[in-house]
Amino acid sequence: MSPAEPGPDRVLPVTRVVALVIVPFLVAAAFLLFVFPARTGELFAWAIAPPVSAYMLGSAYVGGIWFFLGVAVTKRWHRVAPGFPAVVVFAGGLLVATLLHLDRFSQNLSFSTWIVLYATTPFAVAWLWWMQRRSDDGRLDVPDSRVPRPVRGVMLAVGAASLVTGAVMFLAPSLVIPFWAWELTPLTAQVLGAVLSLPGIVAIGFLRDDRWSSFRILFQAQLVSLVAIICSLIAGRDALLWDRLATPAFLALIAVAFIGYATLTAGMEIRIRRSVKNV
Repeated sequence: MSPAEPGPDRVLPVTRVVALVIVPFLVAAAFLLFVFPARTGELFAWAIAPPVSAYMLGSAYVGGIWFFLGVAVTKRWHRVAPGFPAVVVFAGGLLVATLLHLDRFSQNLSFSTWIVLYATTPFAVAWLWWMQRRSDDGRLDVPDSRVPRPVRGVMLAVGAASLVTGAVMFLAPSLVIPFWAWELTPLTAQVLGAVLSLPGIVAIGFLRDDRWSSFRILFQAQLVSLVAIICSLIAGRDALLWDRLATPAFLALIAVAFIGYATLTAGMEIRIRRSVKNV
């Protein structure tokens, strides 16, 4: 059996179904956050201000759409496996933030949908990962390539910076709010912290797996999300507080992350194509 065909390393039908169920909710949420940021209190689960905070959450959903569509169509489990722990941490963080700030949420259909989704998604995704955790046979795709150790080290450093920033924002929002690049509430600080955890948890996957095929879909999703974040920062630039040190620091982190992800993605794809030509 070819390594590229379904076998031990396969995505189970139930995993595909859950991914397809999640996608429409992500699409709807991203649409509301990007198109109606000033009406989030009415149309979304809670009133989010300034709009740049709504855009940032929407950017995470845009990346999630790409990822879960990848889960639904890919043949091999290892191609999406490193993304599942990141989704569990992100969704679990939003559930905790919701329970800590229930008084901030609107009593509408969007909130009912929100609470049901985040009360179930982290557990459902964790269960799917647990079921599939031994599916990976460790083989390379055809074609595929190993990510060089120095490159993995750089990506781990970028991911660690994002993860530490996100953890501080989530665990101690009151420490971050006075210094952040725009005005935050404890709830939006924790939500943004959960968003920033995503690339950090993904990067941890490099500690045990160096196959580019394990990260191609994830890095594509991260690039889509980063492009959305950059557009969000441009659209919401009026809310940026340039007298705060966190503003240039955060913008630099986003720029470095985008350059890093784009360079690695392009470099690995070129490397694979060259290896195919040399066969």
